[in-house]
Amino acid sequence: MSKLSLPLAVLAILISIFSFFYLKSQSELVYVDVNKLMDGYKRTKVVRAQFEEKAKTLNANVDSLMTDWQKELKSYEKERSKMSAKELELKQELLGNKQQQINNYQQAIQKQIQEEDKKATQTVINDINDYVKEYGKNQGYKIIFGASGGGNIMYADDVTDLTDDILEGLNAEFEGK
Repeated sequence: MSKLSLPLAVLAILISIFSFFYLKSQSELVYVDVNKLMDGYKRTKVVRAQFEEKAKTLNANVDSLMTDWQKELKSYEKERSKMSAKELELKQELLGNKQQQINNYQQAIQKQIQEEDKKATQTVINDINDYVKEYGKNQGYKIIFGASGGGNIMYADDVTDLTDDILEGLNAEFEGK
């Protein structure tokens, strides 16, 4: 019996050591740098360029209206000495109303631009989250943390940083679409 117990004990120790290191590597805590993913993801650049083009067009409309209003104001200032009191009052009211409409339009445009920016950013974030979720499942990770520089992960060994691997796969998937 003693001849059998020593090999069994050695075998049990070897199995314990193997399972400890195997399970440890499977449950390792890993993270990705969210800011680096957003900056390095090629779709972010495409979406950002589309957004900026749209915002430029919307702002150009506001600028055009402001230019027209300023021209009217200058014309009014030149001709005001020739106008009657009633004409002055009507022109001032007209210019004031037009300025208010332009201001309201400008506020609406700024709100629309903010919403478009939020929507574009959310689209990119959803892509990244979906990819990271699938990557984590395929690689057998239990948890993948997201570090954003806001203090949620204060220190992590570089070995646990999956950012470059995920960014490479994310860009490959985007370019393949």
